[in-house]
Amino acid sequence: MKFSVAAFFAVVVSSSTSSTNAFTSGISKSAAIATKSQLLSTAEPITESSTASEPKAKIPKRVVVTGLGVVNGCGIGHEEFFQACLDGKSSIDRVKRFDISYMPCQIGSECHQFDPKDWFTNPKNIKSNDRYTHLAVAAARQALRDAGLGDTPETLEKPETIGVMVGTAFGGMETFEQQTLKLAANPEKPKVSPFTIPALLGNTASGVIGIEMGCQGPNYGVTSACASGSHAIGEALGMIRDGHADRMLCGGTEATMTPLCYAGFTAMKAMNTDFNDNPKGGSRPFDAGRGGFVMGEGAGVILLESLESAKARGARIYAELVGYGATCDAHHITTPAPEGRGLAAAMEMALAESGIEKTDVNYINAHGTSTPYNDKFETMAIKKVFGDHATAKDGKFVVSSTKGVTGHTLGAAGGIEAVVAVRSIADNVVPPTINYDTPDPECDLDYVPNEKREMEVKAAMSTNLGFGGHNAAILFKKFEE
Repeated sequence: MKFSVAAFFAVVVSSSTSSTNAFTSGISKSAAIATKSQLLSTAEPITESSTASEPKAKIPKRVVVTGLGVVNGCGIGHEEFFQACLDGKSSIDRVKRFDISYMPCQIGSECHQFDPKDWFTNPKNIKSNDRYTHLAVAAARQALRDAGLGDTPETLEKPETIGVMVGTAFGGMETFEQQTLKLAANPEKPKVSPFTIPALLGNTASGVIGIEMGCQGPNYGVTSACASGSHAIGEALGMIRDGHADRMLCGGTEATMTPLCYAGFTAMKAMNTDFNDNPKGGSRPFDAGRGGFVMGEGAGVILLESLESAKARGARIYAELVGYGATCDAHHITTPAPEGRGLAAAMEMALAESGIEKTDVNYINAHGTSTPYNDKFETMAIKKVFGDHATAKDGKFVVSSTKGVTGHTLGAAGGIEAVVAVRSIADNVVPPTINYDTPDPECDLDYVPNEKREMEVKAAMSTNLGFGGHNAAILFKKFEE
């Protein structure tokens, strides 16, 4: 048989087109490439009469949530934490971590009850790592235990199929500041820790979780400011859908209760400086009297798992993760795009990927930072995407921000708030937006003011925005066979 150049290129073009279609529709890119390789390495020579068959697209795996872990000033463990959110019990108080008396903003949410010794199997890993990693390890270990899985290298089954993807905005800020002071005190003979560099890196939390628990699957960090946690969850979704892992520990972590972070954020007038004498009233999302965010620390990690894996082991399923959207405003380093167009695009992307109707989404756990710009533009984005469904105020669509309770945990926010969204679906109850006293005409949605709302939550979206113009939206729904 004669080799045909024309037929050869027909196969290349056909498979290349299929690969592009597979990528843009959320189907596995690697599967498309593999199909192309198989076509070109066929044992039979290609002839003019050969027909280039279309590659069969691999169906993405369904992904469910089977484990939850959280550390925050209002609770350690998702039960205590979620109850505090429902009760509107703010964890914000005067900061005690350092002398804050000279700062314009003197309040925040600290994890006073947290002790890393309760969560590490190897004490050496405590000393050599930053607090942001300590918090992440605790939340990840909780998620594995909650899912009924082993949480050590000796007890974790099929470790090569379990990955880790944890986001952070800052990484090891406590380490950075402490070691910088040591260097400044004695630059000629600095007593800087040999663990300084790995402790401050933004990927270290993911790596140490892998070491502590034995996870050998895909593992890296995500950094996109306050959208980091949601981006990590969305990227982890793709890892499972594409078959690179069966389970992924994912979310966000942050420990920025430090002098430099407070000084920096207050210098840019991002923090509320009017409630030092009334700390619990300082974070007031969507309220007309909001004047900036209030810092918080913590970590939120969820365990994503392929439906096949979860069913095989009889796992409890909290919800299904069905959509993810990520965009960039390309507008300004700190200010959201006009009318929230970037966030709206991310929300539309998550909806399109999910395949569910907009009217089936009835709860949004908003970024809701309590800053004038964010809350206004986020409201615009929600109205742009959901239209009359959002503005009807008929009880069929609600929005709330839990940052009045938790403080703004920056890169951890997406992970912590994913726990809220998932529990809202599982428990059919929505936590309130506390400190909502005076309505803002530009923030005119149903924000579940000050009291929790009992309602069936069919699908919940969690949104986050980050400096740099980063936007992320993740969409969960009730699990159905």
